[in-house]
Amino acid sequence: MLAQIIRMVEDAQGAKLPIQDLVNRITLWFVPAVMGAAVVTFLAWLLVGPDPALSFALVASVAVLIIACPCAMGLATPTSIMVGTGRAAELGVLFRRGDALQRLSNIKTIALDKTGTLTEGRPELTDLTLTKGFEVSDVLRLVASVEAMSEHPIAAAIVRRAKLVGLSLVAVEDFSSITGYGASAIVEGRHVLVGADRLMVREGITLEEVRGVGDSLGQEGKTPLYASIDGCLAAVIAVSDPIKSSTAAAIAALHDLGLEVAMITGDNKDTAKAIAAKLGIDTVVAEVLPEGKVTAIEKMQRGMRTVAFVGDGINDAPALARADVGVAIGTGTDVAIEAADVVLMSGDLTAVVNALHVSQLTMRNIRQNLFWAFGYNALLIPVAAGVFYPVFGLMLSPALAAGAMACSSVFVLFNALRLRWISPALTVSKSSVSPGPGFVPAVVE
Repeated sequence: MLAQIIRMVEDAQGAKLPIQDLVNRITLWFVPAVMGAAVVTFLAWLLVGPDPALSFALVASVAVLIIACPCAMGLATPTSIMVGTGRAAELGVLFRRGDALQRLSNIKTIALDKTGTLTEGRPELTDLTLTKGFEVSDVLRLVASVEAMSEHPIAAAIVRRAKLVGLSLVAVEDFSSITGYGASAIVEGRHVLVGADRLMVREGITLEEVRGVGDSLGQEGKTPLYASIDGCLAAVIAVSDPIKSSTAAAIAALHDLGLEVAMITGDNKDTAKAIAAKLGIDTVVAEVLPEGKVTAIEKMQRGMRTVAFVGDGINDAPALARADVGVAIGTGTDVAIEAADVVLMSGDLTAVVNALHVSQLTMRNIRQNLFWAFGYNALLIPVAAGVFYPVFGLMLSPALAAGAMACSSVFVLFNALRLRWISPALTVSKSSVSPGPGFVPAVVE
C-alpha cells in the first residue's frame, strides 16, 4: 500500500497540466521576441549610442538576453504541482493523474454515490414484512443463505441479522449476481430471488400487495428490497444505512464553494429523495443501473459543465471513468480506485472538500507564478536595453541582469513552497457505526 501511494504521488508530480500548454505557447513567441529585442538593442546602441558604441551595444544586448531568460516560466508550473500534490497526500488526497489537479479546480457540479459515500456503507436490517403463508425464520434463512454469496453491503446486513437471531445458513446452488438488480439462487430446491423492485418486475412477480409498504419504507429513508420464493412474493426487507456524521457539513461546504451537488444512486427513489432532503442535495437521480449513472453524468456535462463523481463501489467504476474527474473513496473497492483520477485515503466526505481546496489553491499559485515570471521579464527588458540611460545614466550590467533573473526563479520557488502550509478546509472526523437497530417482523394484512 505504501509503495502504491508513493508511486501515485510521484506520477502526479511528474505530470503535465493543460495550463503548461499556455506556457509553451507564450514561450514559443516570447523567445523569438527576446532574440529580436536583443538584436534591435544591439543595432540601436551601435548606430546612435555614445562611444565606445560597440561596448555599450554588447553590454545592453547581452543584458537583454540574460534578464529575459524564461527560467521562472519553466519552473512556475512543475514546482507548484510537486508541492501541491505532496501537501494533498499529507491531507489524505492522492492525485493519481496530475492533470486532475487542474480539472478539479474547474468543477461546477459534483455528483455523489449514496451507499458508502454519503452513508457509512454498513447498513442494518430494520424491517421484515412477510406476505401470507410465509414464516419469518424460513424466509430470513433462505434469503440470508443467498446473500451470503454476495459482497454487497446490504447483503452483509441481511446475513448479520440472520446470524444474530441464531439462524444457520445453508449451501446454495446456481447463485447468480444480477448487476443493478439483485441476486438469485437455488436453496434447498427452492428458487429464491432477492433484490430491488425492478428485479421482481423483470421476473413477472407482482408487487401491488406490498407497494404501500415499500413506499412507506422509502419515505423513512430506508432501502426496501423484495424477496420471492418459487415465483411467489415472500417478503419486503428494509435496511437502513446511517449517514456519516461529517456528510452534512461536507455538503454545506461544497455549496459554499458554489458547486451544485447531485446524488446518483441505484437505490429506491423515495429513499434517495428522503436522504437528499435531509442533506440539502440539489439534484437526485435514483433507481439507475451502473450504465444509468454514466448517462446521468453525460446529461450533467451538457453545456460544457465539468462534473466530478465520487463513489466507492464496483458499480461506480463506469461513472468514475466517464466523469471529468473521478474521485474514489479509499475504503472502497480496488476497481473503483483504479478507475478514478483522485483517491481519498479516508472514507470521509470532508476529504472531497479538502481535495477541491488544494486544487484551487495550487492553480491560483501557478497563475501567480506565471504572472510574476512573465511580467518580471517583460518589465525589466526595457531596463536591460538601456532606455533609462539617456535620462538617468543607468545601465544594467550582464552580471546584475543574471542576479535579477535568478531572483525571479527564487521568487517562484518560494511562492510554490507556500503550498506546504495549506490548512485543511474541513477537519476529517471519525464517525462511529452503530450496532444497528432491532427489527420486528410484520405480515401484510
